[in-house]
Amino acid sequence: MITMTDGITWLAAPQSIAFGGYSVVLARGLDAEELVSRLTATVFGPTRTARSLAHLTSKDLIDVVEDGPWDPYPAIGLRYGEIGEWIFVVKYGGWQAEFGPQPPVSRDGAHIFQLEFEEENGKPVPPQFSYLHDDRLMCAFNLHLDRSWGYDGVNGDREVAVRVEEMLAAAGLPDANVPRREVHRTALEIIERYFGLSLPRRQVLEAALPAVVLEIA
Repeated sequence: MITMTDGITWLAAPQSIAFGGYSVVLARGLDAEELVSRLTATVFGPTRTARSLAHLTSKDLIDVVEDGPWDPYPAIGLRYGEIGEWIFVVKYGGWQAEFGPQPPVSRDGAHIFQLEFEEENGKPVPPQFSYLHDDRLMCAFNLHLDRSWGYDGVNGDREVAVRVEEMLAAAGLPDANVPRREVHRTALEIIERYFGLSLPRRQVLEAALPAVVLEIA
C-alpha cells in the first residue's frame, strides 16, 4: 500500500492546482472509472459522456479544455488516480456550479469527500468541504468559517460534527481576526487529521494521469 503523506493543506496555497481555484473529490468504496462515471452523470444541462484521452499532465488537460470548441456549455475535464485505498479526481475547466447532487455519487456505500474553492469568484465564495456516505451528509462546512456565508457550526452527522467543531475550537477557530488563508489551511489540516485525507501533490501537479473530457452526448 502507498502511504498517503502529502496531506491536503497544500490546497490552501494561491492557485494550488490551477487558476480559478480547485475542485477535488477523494473517495473510498468504488473504483476510479465508476467515480468518473457517477460524477459525469451529475453535470447540469444536457447529458454528458466522459471521452477518454491519453494520460495527461495538469497543463495538458488545461490546454485541451481551453482550446476546444465547447460553446455554449462549459468545457470540463477530469484527471484521476489511485493511492492506497483512495481514489481521487481533479476537475479542470468550467467546473464551477456545474455539478449537482443527483444521482447521488455516494450511493451503494461509497464515501465521497469534496473539496472546492472558487478562488477567483469576486463575491468572494469561501472554500467548501463536504463528506457524504450512502447519500447521507456526514460533514460539511465552509473552510473560512465565514458567518456571512451562513457558517453556524459544522453540519452533518452530529457525532462527526461535534468532534470537528471541538478540533476547530482547540485551534482557536472560528476567529474573525485570523486571516482567511490561515483559517483555510488550519481547517484543511483538521479535516486531514480527522478523516485521514491526502492528495498526492506531485502526481496532481506534475505527473501524467488518466484524463477525460466531458462531452455533450
